[in-house]
Amino acid sequence: MNLLKVLATVSGMTFISRVLGFVRDSIVARIFGAGLATDAFFVAFRLPNLLRRLFAEGAFSQAFVPILAEYKNKRGEAETRLLVDHVSGVLALALFAVSVVGILAAPAIIYVTAPGFTGNPAKYDMAVQMLRITFPYILFISLTAFAGGILNTYSRFSVPAFTPVLLNVSFIAFALWAAPYFDPPVLALAWAVFVGGILQLALQVPFLARMKLLPRFRPKLSDPGVRRVLRQMGPAVFGVSIGQVSLVINTIFASFLVTGSVSWLYYADRLMEFPTGMLGVALGTILLPSLSKHYATSSTDAYSRLLDWGLRITLMLAVPAAVALALLAVPLIATLFQYGAFSTTDALATRDAVIAYSAGLVGLILVKVLAPGFYARQDIRTPVRIAIITLLATQVLNAILIWPLRHAGLALATSLGACLNAGMLFTLLRRRGIYQPQAGWTAFACKLAVAVGVMAGTLWFASGTAGDWLAASGSERVLRLSGLVALGGGVYFLTLWILGFRLRDFHQRGVE
Repeated sequence: MNLLKVLATVSGMTFISRVLGFVRDSIVARIFGAGLATDAFFVAFRLPNLLRRLFAEGAFSQAFVPILAEYKNKRGEAETRLLVDHVSGVLALALFAVSVVGILAAPAIIYVTAPGFTGNPAKYDMAVQMLRITFPYILFISLTAFAGGILNTYSRFSVPAFTPVLLNVSFIAFALWAAPYFDPPVLALAWAVFVGGILQLALQVPFLARMKLLPRFRPKLSDPGVRRVLRQMGPAVFGVSIGQVSLVINTIFASFLVTGSVSWLYYADRLMEFPTGMLGVALGTILLPSLSKHYATSSTDAYSRLLDWGLRITLMLAVPAAVALALLAVPLIATLFQYGAFSTTDALATRDAVIAYSAGLVGLILVKVLAPGFYARQDIRTPVRIAIITLLATQVLNAILIWPLRHAGLALATSLGACLNAGMLFTLLRRRGIYQPQAGWTAFACKLAVAVGVMAGTLWFASGTAGDWLAASGSERVLRLSGLVALGGGVYFLTLWILGFRLRDFHQRGVE
């Protein structure tokens, strides 16, 4: 299995999802703008998204996949199927209970997580109503992530990578065609989340059935494998979800700022999720099963080489993405969001947050590559300790930066926290001998710096002024932005090629 090819496949599927995500956000921005209704929805949607990380794609997957890989490689088919049945049953019961509690406690949850909304009864009541609609999403999407963990462990990466497309399709359909039938219309977005969760789960069921791994409802808390997953998951709940926890705290801070601040941060974060998802999430997804298999077979040299490959790929793609995101913030925002109710003021305020977030993009992506280096070894505690330090440092930075920079200060604090997180993970991987850098890093870094510099200069001179972009028509923006992206990418990769980079140099074999 060529991991570079797998990365291209997973990134390609993620690209489709992210493009549809931007179409979705553009439609939402055009129809609903950035104000009371969208602030309420984004708060209501962010909470189930946080729990999705806590129960599913974050802590649960990091705890479950290494143990599932161990069973698959050492214990045989029968025991692996039993583990899947028992874990899925316990997970489903826990998620159902959480969903019920969330629906009943929605007023208290909004009061705690967005206290600034209490000064506006209409915004507060709307957020409570939408939270009750969106909360069951945690049940559907967590079971979807559980199924995706199984498929990834068996090297079926494309189906889980494609699954998020269905949520975006649901959003687009509800926003365009169902919104007029709701009062207020923004409720259509909440129901889009509910339906999208069901669609994503339904997609993966046939593939599990074909592999004869479709879970049967047989919860068994006493199963040793289940208990190991739960023990690993407990500390991982905090450690893996540190970014989402920071976002929720940012929402609390932003709820006290001017109306629109929550939405500006949301749209900026959506831009950040494009490279983070295409590279960070994709790399983390394919690295964890392979690292887990190397650890299960005691292949320490292969383990270190795989981490080294992940780091080089990350820097080669994430550094230019961060620079381009900062330089093209206004062109991106104007092209994707500045239509209808989304004003010039909204665009410029979102730009400030995008630039602040771009400072930490490399750190955000590196965390998703470095953390599996610990999780694959079933070491959850080390990343958790680092996450706690990161969270505390981020909140100190929030308190300092929010006053001079307002909502952009919250974004910058998150970025600096991500860099701290990545730096500490890297330092401990090196100190403990888990990761040993391969030869050629100095030359690699120098060539990378030259290529990024050439690309940055090109984009700086070619992008034009913010006023030109904000005043241009939608079709003109799309054409100009497409040309800029093609120009920047072409110049960057051509420079790398001239400096001696070749695609074959980054081939990496994974464990089947």
